[in-house]
Amino acid sequence: MRLTKQTNYAVRMLMYCAANEGHLSRIPEIAKAYGVSELFLFKILQPLNKAGLVETVRGRNGGVRLGKPAADISLFDVVRVTEDSFAMAECFEDGAVECPLVDSCGLNSALRKALNAFFDVLAEYSIDDLVKARPQINFLLGITGEPAYRKPAIVAPAA
Repeated sequence: MRLTKQTNYAVRMLMYCAANEGHLSRIPEIAKAYGVSELFLFKILQPLNKAGLVETVRGRNGGVRLGKPAADISLFDVVRVTEDSFAMAECFEDGAVECPLVDSCGLNSALRKALNAFFDVLAEYSIDDLVKARPQINFLLGITGEPAYRKPAIVAPAA
């Protein structure tokens, strides 16, 4: 099984936002860090936003940030949103050629089991796990200095 570029860069975009926690990340900055087109990242942003994995802020000082804590976004969450099909063989596809063995095929059963194991492993890893595994990630991604926007802290009212 091979994941699409869309999934690959969706994970990378989320990693960038996690590394830039508390600040808005801008698509041009993310695109530059990974050497990919801004248009491609904007295309990926839509399903991530719809799924609540990221939030977008419009306007002159706008950008993107994680929609929930990085520790709560699993790789499976990302794959589920960005991949169109998990058909590992023709018999997994809707409207596939009818096979006389479809109900008793060992291949179908084995591939389904393998796919579920793949999903289980992806569910064990979060975006936070990937970012924390690379202590120098901010340097590697060119995240330096103090961005113009910092997410406001929530302060409890005085009693």
